[in-house]
Amino acid sequence: MRRVMFVWRGRAVHSYPFMQYIGLNLGVLAGNAAAKVNGVNSFRFFVATVILLFPALAGARILHLVTNWNFYREHRSLIWNTREGGAAQYGGFLLAVPLSIPLLHALDVPFGAFWDLAAITMMVGMIFTRIGCLLNGCCAGHPTDSWIGVNLPNLSGVSEKRYPTQLLEALWAAILLAAGLAVWPSLGFDGALLLFIASGYALGRLALESMRESNGSRRGLTIHHAISILIIAVTLAALTVRRNG
Repeated sequence: MRRVMFVWRGRAVHSYPFMQYIGLNLGVLAGNAAAKVNGVNSFRFFVATVILLFPALAGARILHLVTNWNFYREHRSLIWNTREGGAAQYGGFLLAVPLSIPLLHALDVPFGAFWDLAAITMMVGMIFTRIGCLLNGCCAGHPTDSWIGVNLPNLSGVSEKRYPTQLLEALWAAILLAAGLAVWPSLGFDGALLLFIASGYALGRLALESMRESNGSRRGLTIHHAISILIIAVTLAALTVRRNG
């Protein structure tokens, strides 16, 4: 665990927001580079992405608060303390997508093309953000005797042999990104890359969610399981309809 990445001018720079910041910036750069290659106006993509980052981050925090309200109800001073982690990507995605419709229309950026590029941005950001989670101890796996277990701390600093969920999610994001870029030219329509990556991420998240620790104990079906199942169903249906249409 390394909650403080470094101290600069007497101020502690915390690992989670630092790695999230690095991931967001590199993700935007990667999306911009892909925009240039694919004939999308990179400046308009950049503007739309920066604007949508604000509701995406807010939505991610809100979903985290909702799903962990029993804790935050007793610790209200921590509600907007993001130094200790606490963001659910599904919340950001579900809020940003509908808000992007009028914004992209105003900027004259095609919806499907934008979200293909945004999928690249999200996966790059995910890789670095989950490394931040690992350094911070948040999103830790529950204890296990499995061969895949690694001695890691949770958010409370308790070190045990755990599923390395943060590393597994970062690895899965990297695999999805590489696979998505490889098949992108053959997918055939704008928005297909987003559907491919979203369905793949949701499938991986189904398994990883069950490996996560919650308040020191295992948990059953969660809202993240439900959202994952919904995303898999919707994206696979959309891919099937578009491919056969």
